[in-house]
Amino acid sequence: MNRSIGSITLVVDDYDRAIDYYTRALGFALLEDIDLGGGKRWVRVAPAAGAQTALLLAQAADENQRARIGDQTGGRVGFFLHTDDFHRDHAAMRAQGVRFLESPRVETYGTVAVFEDLYGNRWDLLELKA
Repeated sequence: MNRSIGSITLVVDDYDRAIDYYTRALGFALLEDIDLGGGKRWVRVAPAAGAQTALLLAQAADENQRARIGDQTGGRVGFFLHTDDFHRDHAAMRAQGVRFLESPRVETYGTVAVFEDLYGNRWDLLELKA
């Protein structure tokens, strides 16, 4: 059996604002941006064009969804951006204005630092030990 997670939904306030942030500040690739009509779009971004898992950027459609923007995991780290060069990506992200909540630290599993995205969602930038 060959299965994988293809996309994970991330609720955002505006498609274009989210695309700009994830592609510019985090260096993600825009995989798809398809107009579905009625103001809806199918927008997928990923850390690299060939990544197995992508974020599906979903613009909030009502007040209930808008209330979840930036707090989809109750303040916990909910997203993990793996890298093969922590220091390169940490420096590049800081240069783009990404807000890190802590200094880089070395753990038994790798080098890590928590950052917030445009909406306040918490992420780990993580280089796993080989």
